[in-house]
Amino acid sequence: MNTLGFLLRMLRRDARAGELHLLAAALVVAVAALTAVGFFTDRVRQALLLEANQLLGADLLLISDHAWAPGVAEAARRSGLTVAETQTFPSMVAQGGEGRESDAARVQLADIKAVSTGYPLRGRLRVAPATHAADAPADGVPAKGEVWVDERLASALDARVGDRLALGQAGLRVAAILTYEPDRGFNVFSVAPRLLMNRADLDATGLIQPGSRVSYRLLLAGEYKSIKEFRTIVDKLLERGQRIEDAENGRPEIRSALERAQRFLGLSALLSVVLAAVAVALAARRYLHRHLDPCAVMRCLGATQGFLLRVYVGQFALLGVLASAVGCALGFAAHLVLHAWLAQLLATSLPPPGALPAVQGIFVGLLLLFGFSLPPLLQLRRVSTLRVLRRELFTAGMPSPRLAAGYAAGLAALAGLMFWVAGEARLGAYVVAGFTAALLAFAGVAWLAVRLSARLRPAASAGAGRDDGRSDGRGDGRFGWRYGIASLRRHTAASVVQVVALSLGFTALLLLTVTRTELLSAWQRAVPPDAPNRFVINIQPDQRDAVQRFFAADGLQPEFAPMVRGRLARVNGAPVAPERYADERARRLVEREFNLSYRANLPPGNTVTAGRWFAAEEAGRGEASVEEGLAATLGLKVGDRLEFSVAGAPVAMEVVGLRKLDWDSMRVNFFVLTPPGVLDGQPASWITSFHLADDREDFVGRLVRAFPNLTVIDVAAIVRQLQSVTDQAARAVQFVFLFTLAAGIVVLYAALASAAEERRYELAIMRALGARREQLRRAVLAEFAAIGGLAGLIAALAALAIGQVLAQRVFNLELAPAWWLPPAAALGGALLVVGAGWFAAARLLRQSPLDALRLGA
Repeated sequence: MNTLGFLLRMLRRDARAGELHLLAAALVVAVAALTAVGFFTDRVRQALLLEANQLLGADLLLISDHAWAPGVAEAARRSGLTVAETQTFPSMVAQGGEGRESDAARVQLADIKAVSTGYPLRGRLRVAPATHAADAPADGVPAKGEVWVDERLASALDARVGDRLALGQAGLRVAAILTYEPDRGFNVFSVAPRLLMNRADLDATGLIQPGSRVSYRLLLAGEYKSIKEFRTIVDKLLERGQRIEDAENGRPEIRSALERAQRFLGLSALLSVVLAAVAVALAARRYLHRHLDPCAVMRCLGATQGFLLRVYVGQFALLGVLASAVGCALGFAAHLVLHAWLAQLLATSLPPPGALPAVQGIFVGLLLLFGFSLPPLLQLRRVSTLRVLRRELFTAGMPSPRLAAGYAAGLAALAGLMFWVAGEARLGAYVVAGFTAALLAFAGVAWLAVRLSARLRPAASAGAGRDDGRSDGRGDGRFGWRYGIASLRRHTAASVVQVVALSLGFTALLLLTVTRTELLSAWQRAVPPDAPNRFVINIQPDQRDAVQRFFAADGLQPEFAPMVRGRLARVNGAPVAPERYADERARRLVEREFNLSYRANLPPGNTVTAGRWFAAEEAGRGEASVEEGLAATLGLKVGDRLEFSVAGAPVAMEVVGLRKLDWDSMRVNFFVLTPPGVLDGQPASWITSFHLADDREDFVGRLVRAFPNLTVIDVAAIVRQLQSVTDQAARAVQFVFLFTLAAGIVVLYAALASAAEERRYELAIMRALGARREQLRRAVLAEFAAIGGLAGLIAALAALAIGQVLAQRVFNLELAPAWWLPPAAALGGALLVVGAGWFAAARLLRQSPLDALRLGA
């Protein structure tokens, strides 16, 4: 017999009969969820690979938080390399165009990039003659006395080409609108818009002062051999705060952010895969029971076990490939939505996706299908021929331990998939443990609720009165309620599976909507109404008195604090190196310079948690008070000896106390404080924060015009920008979780269909005993409402619990429980499941009782 031809006919027949619809739907949902994430992240990955050098603007990039020695650039030129330089820092920009000089003239914090001739060495800048106009490749860099601004800055300042902007002590003309920088890349936390200027104008602005935070970059380009040789030389000369990037390790912030986004979205999609696995197992079980008789007949006609196994495995393989292909197509369409929400966080265009995500999707689909359907298929091949005569006989041929081993293999494959998406063993272990704990917890609560629901039946029966088939609508409703609750108890296993699947999907969506909103509102309420909303930095020592008088003239009395930049060099005599720390945050901290300060009294909002604060007579003594979070990250404790390098000079101090800071106060806070006399005389700038009412925005403009070198940071703008980024990411994750909800609905259908034969027979018996179709319809709807309401209630309670844990353990907030959520979620879940589940059971109610009874149970 032609096996291929036979299995194709079997596939067409089962497809027409609807036998494979649930299996296909489960696979499509799971593959679509994973490939939607895969296609998007693959496009970003290709952009990094294809445009690696352009993303750097060079073949080799040297980055430092302090100026490079002149000999480095000269050595590069002697090695035959082309060199360009950039300096990037934040500063205020004021509109100074003709006819716009007023106290209300606009000012804006901008990200200033001063570039040398020849920048960029790889890729091209693009500019436009006006905002929203077509752009074109730029010829060179801004000329001396000119700047290019991006559209955000032009809109914020209402600036047009030809206008003059005040930058520090210099006035510069807007020559073009900057539309593209090849090396700007990822800008999620780039709150400030861009201003590009010529390095020749930098000294005239007077913006670079002691204590200024400037990123110094040397861009190098040349032959591969020369680049490699020069890198080998520079690697040995790197100091703290300096690093090298090339095409292989370039833009680590993009790569790390991409990896985190891919993991998070991938793990979100995994919830759909877990639920789809449940649906596949249920649908495969239903398929097994519906094909026992055909297999027995084929065995009687001479079909061997091997032939049956080849037919069914081949049929499922074709189904898996076709369903996975459809899922890949749906995932490709869905990834366009993710692209619309997330690609705007990247300043580079994304190439078309490759075929790898589709291949991975088909592999996952087949793994999912055979991992949870192979055990039933192995049972089918061993069905007894005697079943033709005795339908109650079912000799599967596979002992229970082997059947359990088959499902265990599927679960192991699913766990392996979780490890693969997680990307690392530790995170994978957490994910597997978290999924397992959530499933067990939800299953336990659901089982207990279903068992307790039986106690509602006597109460319902007591109020039912006489039900003789002539009851009115109220009698039908009471019958429906009694029968629906009883059905939950009779089908405990199926009910628990449905409730768990829907609860997981509802919980994810509630966390991303209601809980996230509640946490944000709680954080906003925790910030005092008069909390500082502006920070002023780069105040020079000789300006402090004048700036204080300027504030006082407007009735503002903010506190000014000195800020000294220093790098942690030694702890207890041992040199500090990033390699000593396993924590990523600790490595970043020791790489950068700290902002140090000094004062005699304990700052408001600070609490000593270990050790003590400075005594008055200890002024000038080398002591330090360290923020407790920083101390925990770096492993510091009271009594440790620290040595900071300040302007190249060592400053030693002993940790005498640890402090807890009230970050929500929005005051100026420092990780490390010393008593007066320790850092006095070191290069320093001053910083302050203050609250500015909404109707006094003109104060910032007047302050910046009076002191052009000052930088004013609008905290409210930063919060709005971060909230916008969070909202974009949340929308993307919510979209991925829609697949989870779809998978939950598929599980609901699969659970109903897997018990369809039993339910069909039960409904037929009830019809034969006199129950009307309307009564049974209400009974089925009551069961669906109970399942959906219970799932919504469990999900709401889980979301409330998780929200409290996040608020207290992560954000240190007091979150008032949203007690309205459980009843609202229960009602919403009931309505959703009633609407979705009704169609799954409509066919059962349309079948005549006689036909159902003839088919048997």
